[in-house]
Amino acid sequence: MKADKENIPSVDVVIPTYAPEEGFLQLLEKLQNQTIVPAKIIIINTKNKQENLFFERNKLEKKYKNVEVYHIEKEEFDHGKTRNLGISYSNAPFFLCMTQDAVPADQFLIEHLLNAFEDPQVGVSYGRQLAYEDSHILEKFTREFNYPKESRKKTKEDIPSLGIKTFFCSNVCAMYRKSSYEKTGGFIQRAIFNEDMIYAAGLIEAGFTVQYTAQAKVYHSHYYTGKQQFQRNFDLGVSQVDHPEIFLKVKSEKEGKKLIKSTLIYLKKKKRYEIIPLFFYHSGCKYIGYKLGKSYQKLPLWFIKKCSMNINYWT
Repeated sequence: MKADKENIPSVDVVIPTYAPEEGFLQLLEKLQNQTIVPAKIIIINTKNKQENLFFERNKLEKKYKNVEVYHIEKEEFDHGKTRNLGISYSNAPFFLCMTQDAVPADQFLIEHLLNAFEDPQVGVSYGRQLAYEDSHILEKFTREFNYPKESRKKTKEDIPSLGIKTFFCSNVCAMYRKSSYEKTGGFIQRAIFNEDMIYAAGLIEAGFTVQYTAQAKVYHSHYYTGKQQFQRNFDLGVSQVDHPEIFLKVKSEKEGKKLIKSTLIYLKKKKRYEIIPLFFYHSGCKYIGYKLGKSYQKLPLWFIKKCSMNINYWT
């Protein structure tokens, strides 16, 4: 599957968007300049008051011959269902899921991800996420913790040692084999969060391999406030309760403790002691949000909506 070989299989890219900004154009340009150019770039845009201005102004389908844009109503969006819709427009044997705020670090992203499928057992190959240079120190370390420099394959045999990390996968940048996607039923149609990990867990249960491809790199980072950390982890807790068939087998608390310990060691090593109180505040927000999410079935709906980052999921 190397880029200099003939008969390279085609790859489509599926990107859900909501209120895209000019930075999204950088992603599209980077995709056009890959050593393996996508056959299609399928954009599923969730409508908002400004989306017509962006798409009318940039005329993406006229500018790029391989771009297709489809619009859905806000109440139709779902992390799983919307991606399944995009994939339904693809006829390629491989498709790459990305988010609108991820940017390829170089022109070899698709090539590196595709090379992983030389192993016929690989069902998904996901890339390494790099924090931007001006990102907060906590965000930089979290990216390094979750996306190390070394690639690795993950199978059912890794569950005892890796725990929940066995199923870790991110649709910020993940390429899928279409045949295994169809065999395992695709993404769940209704998902508040974690549609990628839930799918990866199903792949592993079906005997496939999840490949982390560290050579395939994208820039992607956020700085979440304490409130946003709380809401994000509330939704994480909800997703785990809704899928006990996966998350009862492994515990995520152990991985959280490992991140806390590693971050403290990192901050002390860098002598950034002033960051430690903020780190404990963010960690507390994550923990409380996660615990409430795990107990969401006991909470009133009005309170759940206050806690959740994805309010439409509850309506």
